[in-house]
Amino acid sequence: MTTLLSPLLDPEARHVLDLDRQAAAPPFEAGTPEEARRAYEEGVPALQGEREPVGSLTERTITGPGGPLTLRIYRGQGAVGAAAPALLYLHGGGWVIGNLESHDEICRWLANMAACVVVSPDYRLAPEHKFPAAIEDCRAVLSFMQGGAGDLGIDAERIAVAGDSAGGNLATVLCLLARGDKKPPAAQLLFYPNTGASQAADYRRFADGYGLTSATMAWFRDHYINHAGDIDDWRVSPLKAASLAGTAPAFVAIAGHDILADEGEAYAKRLEDDEVPVVLRRWPGQIHGFVSMGRHGPAARQAVGAAVAAWRGFDPVFGNAQAD
Repeated sequence: MTTLLSPLLDPEARHVLDLDRQAAAPPFEAGTPEEARRAYEEGVPALQGEREPVGSLTERTITGPGGPLTLRIYRGQGAVGAAAPALLYLHGGGWVIGNLESHDEICRWLANMAACVVVSPDYRLAPEHKFPAAIEDCRAVLSFMQGGAGDLGIDAERIAVAGDSAGGNLATVLCLLARGDKKPPAAQLLFYPNTGASQAADYRRFADGYGLTSATMAWFRDHYINHAGDIDDWRVSPLKAASLAGTAPAFVAIAGHDILADEGEAYAKRLEDDEVPVVLRRWPGQIHGFVSMGRHGPAARQAVGAAVAAWRGFDPVFGNAQAD
């Protein structure tokens, strides 16, 4: 049965959904995690545009909690050689799929727009490495950036954390865990973050036909958690944290036709209630994952630019510089 799509969808979002239907690929939950990863990696080039050049691009390996951990380090065009602002970017993919390549375009945009250094880790994925393995890896990378700031040419007091979808979940958790650090994150940039593991109203409203489905999200979650009790752990569902006070100022991007929209809105409201500075931006006609769809319209780059502008607003050192 064909889902009757909302007339409020942006044309670019509708086009992407049309392409998805034409491809008629089986949903991720119909196969194994390995098959889902291959399908996702094969589909990325059709969504993302050309990779823009950055000032420099290197990879290095550090010792993580579960073994060697690969990092991709982008120094944006215009980034200063020492004490540059830095961003830890955590890729999305439901904790099961995604890698350094799948979010390379976004990292390049962020590095250049903010004239900063972006560090993107290839953190461990579920179900081979369940909760809290990904969080432990991300925590280790943040500690590496804080402790090795001089070697990286970054300012340890100006490290922001960002992520999309499940990466946004990891970013929120990391910022909450790091509240007591000597030099905690300076900002968190969240693109349609997953902040609650129980299904909210938008899981019913946009359950099918809008890209990420409720069945796929449940498949991701169930691969990530160890047992149902993990759903109530705030490190899985940050909305369940007793308090968000003291966490980093936040930018939150919401896609209007997204099963995660309600929980993203709820998280922004919790931050406001706990007196954390928040910039909430909505793209009402967009779908989940639109920031990774730069080939098909301007919304992806606009959202990244808005995130950088919010980060600049949180950080007086950026002055009055504007994101492009």
